[in-house]
Amino acid sequence: MPDVLDATPYDALLLLSFGGPEGPDDVVPFLENVTRGRGIPKERLKEVGQHYFLFGGISPINDQNRALLDALRKDFADHGLDLPVYWGNRNWAPYLTDTLREMVADGRRRILVLATSAYASYSGCRQYRENLADSLAALEAEGLEVPKVDKLRHYFNHPGFLEPMIDGVLASLADLPADVRAGAHLAFSTHSIPTAAADSSGPAEGHGDGGAYVEEHLDVARLIADAVRERTGIDHPWQLVYQSRSGAPQIPWLEPDICDHLEERHSAGVPAVVMAPIGFVSDHMEVLYDLDTEATAKAEELGLTVRRSATVGADPRFAAAVRELVLERAAVESGREVTPCALGALGAGHNVCPVGCCPARAPRPAAAGADSPYA
Repeated sequence: MPDVLDATPYDALLLLSFGGPEGPDDVVPFLENVTRGRGIPKERLKEVGQHYFLFGGISPINDQNRALLDALRKDFADHGLDLPVYWGNRNWAPYLTDTLREMVADGRRRILVLATSAYASYSGCRQYRENLADSLAALEAEGLEVPKVDKLRHYFNHPGFLEPMIDGVLASLADLPADVRAGAHLAFSTHSIPTAAADSSGPAEGHGDGGAYVEEHLDVARLIADAVRERTGIDHPWQLVYQSRSGAPQIPWLEPDICDHLEERHSAGVPAVVMAPIGFVSDHMEVLYDLDTEATAKAEELGLTVRRSATVGADPRFAAAVRELVLERAAVESGREVTPCALGALGAGHNVCPVGCCPARAPRPAAAGADSPYA
């Protein structure tokens, strides 16, 4: 039998994700949840929803979260970590508030949160913390005991997150025709965000010129490219590129777009490109549509050979990384010595988001940070 691992003071882990529709009738209501408060007409939402309708109105993200839940529970059980794992979403069932209500009813009072976003940014971190604060306020209004909630640190540079992506790039390179393999370039892709949001990502002292969002992605891209060179003996040129831009065209967003990058690489005589979606935990809609559908169609139009490498998903190494992060944070909270596990130039990030980290345009309460109203 495995040794019993101690996650004290925590009594539960909450997997917190974005959510997605699970049928055609869910698409517009889901998009209404995502865009609530922006005044977007329903007809426009139906147009936006065409990406989902191409896949039967079903986002893959919920099934991918179910698979991750299974992987986490199995890893915890196999290693003697007695910590129940729950799941709540920002924008679709199971909704975050409902899950927190269930956790309180089950007697959970000290909750650790794993968000399905590995990097610093408003939409990838603080917005989840705002959602947590909204849900905790709802519980408080109902007269329920409000649990203490903490959030796991960003895990973009944890080996258990990096190794599956390295293997994915190696597998994609091996799948290329032999005559173009050595000359292939690597396009490390992530979600584009407004440049103003990128510049203000991470702690306030690091704001400016892409902020933590760009810096963290560049560090991951460099780590993967270095590992690929070490394991193949070939130095594949690489670039960080962006996808899934939305919003008003006059607002600057991070560039280059993946499709523009493929055109530029083709014009430069590059024979093949491996698209590596390092900004995404799993193969959800942005990966399936923006890379597998739109970018792949652009490559076919150009006559450029491309492959798309795998995301981390429910890889057992990622589940093990989450276990290590849970135990690391538990040790910190218990006042025990711990050496955080992180690769690359940036090291392990903060456990508690400081004041001014990834600020919103309009300030709102955010839980699980130094400015939390629920300390």
